[in-house]
Amino acid sequence: MLLQDLSDCRPFMMSLQTPTPLLKQARQALLRNEELAISAVEQLPMELFPALLRDALKGRHHRMVKAMVAAWPFPCLPVGTLMKTPNLETFQAVLEGVDMQLARNVHPRNKMKVLDLRKVRHEFWTLWNGTEDGNCSSESGDEEQVVKVLPRYAVRRRLKVIAELCLRPGLDEEQAYFLQWAQERKGSLQLCCAKMKIWYVPLVTIRLILSVFQPWHIEELELHTGWDLSTLTRFATYLGYMRNLRKLSMAHIYKSTIWHSNRAASREEKCVMKLVSQFSKLHNLQHLSLKGMYFLRDHMKHVLRCLRSPLETLSFTGYFLSESDLNYFPSCQRLWQLKHLAMRGMELWALNPLPLQLLLETVAHTLQSLDLQGCRMEDSQLTVLIPALSRCTELNKINLYDNDFSVPILKDLLLHTANWSKMNGEQYPAPVECYASVYIDTGRFLHLCPELMDALRTQRQPKGIVFATDICLQCGVRCVYDLGPRLCPCWQ
Repeated sequence: MLLQDLSDCRPFMMSLQTPTPLLKQARQALLRNEELAISAVEQLPMELFPALLRDALKGRHHRMVKAMVAAWPFPCLPVGTLMKTPNLETFQAVLEGVDMQLARNVHPRNKMKVLDLRKVRHEFWTLWNGTEDGNCSSESGDEEQVVKVLPRYAVRRRLKVIAELCLRPGLDEEQAYFLQWAQERKGSLQLCCAKMKIWYVPLVTIRLILSVFQPWHIEELELHTGWDLSTLTRFATYLGYMRNLRKLSMAHIYKSTIWHSNRAASREEKCVMKLVSQFSKLHNLQHLSLKGMYFLRDHMKHVLRCLRSPLETLSFTGYFLSESDLNYFPSCQRLWQLKHLAMRGMELWALNPLPLQLLLETVAHTLQSLDLQGCRMEDSQLTVLIPALSRCTELNKINLYDNDFSVPILKDLLLHTANWSKMNGEQYPAPVECYASVYIDTGRFLHLCPELMDALRTQRQPKGIVFATDICLQCGVRCVYDLGPRLCPCWQ
């Protein structure tokens, strides 16, 4: 009787994209009669599947989830976005449903080619009525690529499973279970890790995982390893295989304490060049972030020369950029389309600012964010940069905290920002006149910041602007001025 009622509802299901009370009642009836629904899941109208699976996951009807995954009638199942709250039993039910589909080998109704376990928004859940023709779009575009690019025989042969991995010394239960499951089925599935984060995991463990999730599928990689340079060099071969990598972030690589001092320099140079050479294989790299990479000093020009595609993001943190590195930037065509430039903590106060000025002039029509926090620049450097900054018409975010500028130079900068119509986030240092030795003079701070704000308002109306002192040596908090003053706890 229940199945007959559902059959009678089918015209309404096909004509309406939004859930109706009748459809909701049908789903509730199925979940109340779970045994019957599971036994008849192959006969359920495909239009009922998306909302019913959502309800089953929310209500933790694990047996129903398993049966629905096994019988999923659409080309892709982006189930990760429905499981943002970790639950091992629910996750196991999804993977057991995949096992059931694999065991069936070929079934006339099974259309699922992609299982997406990423916990990101997916348009399928609002556009699922359009999946009958084989289209299945994602915010990342990965599923669309599977449908259009992979040969038909390859899609039929192996189900593609897309995941994101955050590898830490202590894995949570869900990820540990998934890695074991993937290891046991790597011969029957196409296992793809689109985004991988590695936090202080031994290289031997990474090698094992990359034997399951092939490195050429990785699009984003974050390395926070605590390795020394020699260990990173042994990893470099895998980096070279990541030909689809779009975003690379590396941090916390330490100097080796093993090498003998008389051999250290030559061995380190060989390691650096081996690592640098891998960048020539990253044909799709668009975003590069480097933090504390001491060994790249005087080698950044070599890294940039190896790049095969223009960068959209270039981010440095730490004190390793040399004069020769910076001098190369304006002539590097791979930087001419930059949208985001961060040089946080670079010792720009000791470098000639002219190359940075030339680079800013080159990217003036593409640059959207600029972070020069902690560079300890002085008036002379900012004076050189102001003409280039005034031409950056696409800027929407700038951070100049922890630099040493006087009131006249800061005012001059603000008076040259009439073209910053898209700006919505500005962070400026309080002028050097706000300090008495290393301590904050709150009286000057409360007087000078409104004066700078008034100067800016003669050019444009700021949307989000902050002037801030250095971090207080006593309480570790900044004094800030935005809509009004907010002093650190020492002055409250």
